[in-house]
Amino acid sequence: MSTAATSLPERNAVEVADLVLMPDAAAPEVRARRARQRRQMYVGQVASYSLGAFVLLLYGYDGTVAMHVPSLFWVGGLSIIGIFVVMSEAGVGDRHTDHYLTVFQISAHMALQFVFLVSVPAIGIAFVSVLFLIFAFGTLRMTSAQAMFTWAIATTCLAAVFLGSDLPIGMPVATKLQRTASMLCFVLVIGQCAFLGLFGATLRKVLYRRSIELKDAYRRIEELAELDELTGSYNRRCIMRLLDAEMEKSRQTSAPCAIALIDLDWFKRINDAHGHPVGDEVLRTFAITIFANIRPADCFGRYGGEEFLLLLPDTAGDAASRMMERLRGIIADLDWSAFSPGMRVTISAGVVTLRHTDTADTFLARADSALYSAKAQGRNRVATS
Repeated sequence: MSTAATSLPERNAVEVADLVLMPDAAAPEVRARRARQRRQMYVGQVASYSLGAFVLLLYGYDGTVAMHVPSLFWVGGLSIIGIFVVMSEAGVGDRHTDHYLTVFQISAHMALQFVFLVSVPAIGIAFVSVLFLIFAFGTLRMTSAQAMFTWAIATTCLAAVFLGSDLPIGMPVATKLQRTASMLCFVLVIGQCAFLGLFGATLRKVLYRRSIELKDAYRRIEELAELDELTGSYNRRCIMRLLDAEMEKSRQTSAPCAIALIDLDWFKRINDAHGHPVGDEVLRTFAITIFANIRPADCFGRYGGEEFLLLLPDTAGDAASRMMERLRGIIADLDWSAFSPGMRVTISAGVVTLRHTDTADTFLARADSALYSAKAQGRNRVATS
């Protein structure tokens, strides 16, 4: 008499995870996967009704119920399934958050159980036991309000049967065949409850895995929000935030702090002569080279256009100048001819150390002044202020 069969736990769990994590998902592949999952569930329900009808057939052979009861039960179950299959293929469920139409399915299956409970009360306990399975299946998909609603319906029907009538509801065990059939009723319900438990455990695993994936994705989004898309360095907003933090840390610990404002020499000429795609590759190569030659504690970001800001924590003025001079030499010595024969790329930089009276604006203004001095002296050099 079991009606709430499920299908492959892993696939169903993935689908339910999608329902939880993507409630508004409407992509064709999502709809197709949901339709496939519903078909699998309906196949499982057909199998459940077939097993239930087989148990009723045993009661029929024993004479406990009329021989037409198993076929009526089977046809009734398949009729309910058929209605929902048609609705599923028509896409009716896809218009709702719960595309399984769980409340309607549960209500229909419960109604069938109550019809046979009243019609064949001699084996009524078998139909009552299936109600537990139906609700166990429904709780995996229903909201609290839906669960209360269906529970109220079930309570009303049970009260009408048990309190409003004197039907002899029982479970026959007088003969060996009756005992076998009664045992199979409970075996089927317990087995499918166990299957639902497996489904729930799989769902928890899938949701846990999806939560890890979401955390990784969120962390990646945060990283992308801080990075310059072209060069992979920090963007202006992030590098300015890091500058403020480094200045505060330097004042609290009395540690030196230096910055270098770097500009690619004659970069506009590179764009004009070789095109913006080549200019973009020059910027990427420059950024990669800087990353490969600075310390883990240093912070490098794109300040704007072809200007970049390098934060050098715990670095005094002379050490900062030497470090920047080394980087300048590395850039100048790179073979840029791969981008265009005869191409040469150099940088100019202004290096300054933090003063007690500096704000972020004055700190950067002094670095910009030093950079202007480096350019005025002929470029491809490092100046201090």
